[in-house]
Amino acid sequence: MYHQRYAQIASDSSQSARVREKEALEKAISKLATAKLKGPLTAESFEATDFVRRLWSVFISDLCNEENGLPAELRASLISIGFWVRREADAIDRGDSANFDGIIDINRIIADGLA
Repeated sequence: MYHQRYAQIASDSSQSARVREKEALEKAISKLATAKLKGPLTAESFEATDFVRRLWSVFISDLCNEENGLPAELRASLISIGFWVRREADAIDRGDSANFDGIIDINRIIADGLA
């Protein structure tokens, strides 16, 4: 009986985490969409890139944890994606890129996978 209850709590907790992650990604997408309209090197752009960098830093930290329940290969792929997102955000901040669409698309794909 206790094992079943623990499994249910663990499952609920995992589902809650997925919902929070999806919401955070959707917030990042919204900020990036606004930044795309305003353009690089604007306050909106810096706010969006800062948010997405901090979000992916949290994701990467969690993915690096051996206790993360995802398969190692998937974790490695997501970590690589996170590094790419952060590099693209840095390039936007420097004025070397305006690749908001690329970051939006990646975040959308990940968010859709959490549904």
